Amino acid sequence: MNFKQDPKILNSISPKNYLESYFINNEKRKIHKWFHYLEIYEAHFSKFRDTPVNILEIGIDNGGSLQMWKDYFGKNCRIYGIDILEKCKEYEDDQIEIIIGSQEDRNFWKTVKDTCPKFDIIIDDGGHTMNQQIVTYEEMFPFLNNNGIYLCEDLHTSYWPGGYGGGYKGNTFIEYSKNFIDYLHASYSSDVPKTYSGDNIHGIHYYDSMIVIEKRQKPQIFHTITGKI
Repeated sequence: MNFKQDPKILNSISPKNYLESYFINNEKRKIHKWFHYLEIYEAHFSKFRDTPVNILEIGIDNGGSLQMWKDYFGKNCRIYGIDILEKCKEYEDDQIEIIIGSQEDRNFWKTVKDTCPKFDIIIDDGGHTMNQQIVTYEEMFPFLNNNGIYLCEDLHTSYWPGGYGGGYKGNTFIEYSKNFIDYLHASYSSDVPKTYSGDNIHGIHYYDSMIVIEKRQKPQIFHTITGKI
């Protein structure tokens, strides 16, 4: 399948929001994103702008997206970037801290949780293998603040065999995350196991190549009737 990567295509796009405008006009460090992600970010992240928000992004590349988040969320944000490459430490500044380690190493995540505050936004844009995505979710979704957002990108690797470990209906993050739908509805069935995810997922949004999970401790569920007959 041929995916267009020609940056000239941006010349024909009129930005619909702040992040699209930033991306199109970016002259700082390189940012490599599927363009449709920007609209999704805006929809789920806008409520955190200009607040003291803690952000974790896994996968740094050239550091461009870290700069984008700093610009977008404002002077009160604190950004943590994780990568396996030591050179990424050079992207640190007064609001950005870089941590070097492997996202599929559960001991590494223990160190992160021992030294960092809980996060309000977690973005998994790391290695995109099935084990990396599953381990990261299992370790870090519980470390997300209530009312936070967990976002995993590039889910199309769930359909790519070989180095990513994907394949249609295989042991993929797509298949793994489908269980969240059952967990969300566990209170209505004696067959569905009760899980941390089920008690703390408020909403699940699937987009092309992305899942966004809204975390909120589940309130008491009830139904009632109001009004006159």
